[in-house]
Formats: sequence, structure tokens, C-alpha cells
Amino acid sequence: MPRISVTDDIAIDESELSESFVLASGPGGQNVNKVSSAVQLRFDVAQSPAFDEGVRHRLMRLAGSRLTKDGVLVITAREHRSQDRNRSEARARLLDLIRRAATRPKPRKATKPTGASKRRRLDSKTIRGKLKQGRAKPVND
Repeated sequence: MPRISVTDDIAIDESELSESFVLASGPGGQNVNKVSSAVQLRFDVAQSPAFDEGVRHRLMRLAGSRLTKDGVLVITAREHRSQDRNRSEARARLLDLIRRAATRPKPRKATKPTGASKRRRLDSKTIRGKLKQGRAKPVND
């Protein structure tokens, strides 16, 4: 089976991808009415052996609404008039999504606020308080 290399560590089998061609809307004249040029690329993220759990989780989070309840990622490409260009664009989008999921996010380091930022916060609170005090009705003695 031909394998598609995504990163140095990740390669997916060509057989894991499923493509269907549908009618596209948009520019193309009569061609759009008679040729199925839009591509729906399906990739089963949940069942793919190509990923470890961290990458799988990040990919499912990045996929968002493009992910079905069964864990299948559906990418639809219909920008171009030609089926071949839409097909390559859908694959490029899938590979880009997997590459983004493969990069592990840096852990956040807890830091303390600087003295200047504390001073700015307190100064803005003082200014805001004075502004609100100025709106109050005067007290009659």
C-alpha cells in the first residue's frame, strides 16, 4: 500500500482515505451542472493506527465541526473547476491539519505579574473609582 508521509514520525495509508465526488456550486457555467468536481475526503481519525493518543486528541479538537460523531474527518473542497485540483487541495488541507496536530503545544509557565503591571492596574482602578464618585449626587448638609 502506498503511504503518504505527513511528518518524519507520521505516515498514513492511502487506503485510509475515502473520496467521493459531488456536484459543486459556484463558477463553472454549464460544467458545474454536469461534472462532479467537488471532492469529499473522509479520513477515520478515531480508528487510524498512524497516531498516538496525543496527536489523535489534538486532531479531533482541531477538526471541530468537520468531525462526525464516529470520529470521521470530512473535508470538502470545491474551490476549483477541476476535480483533480479539488482532490489535491482536500489532501493538502488534511495534511496541514495533521501537521498542526502533530506539533505539541508548549506548556504554560506560571509567572507573577510585574510591579509595573500591578501599579497600572491599581492606577486604573483609582481613576475609575474617582470617575464614579464624581457621578454621585452631592450630599446636602
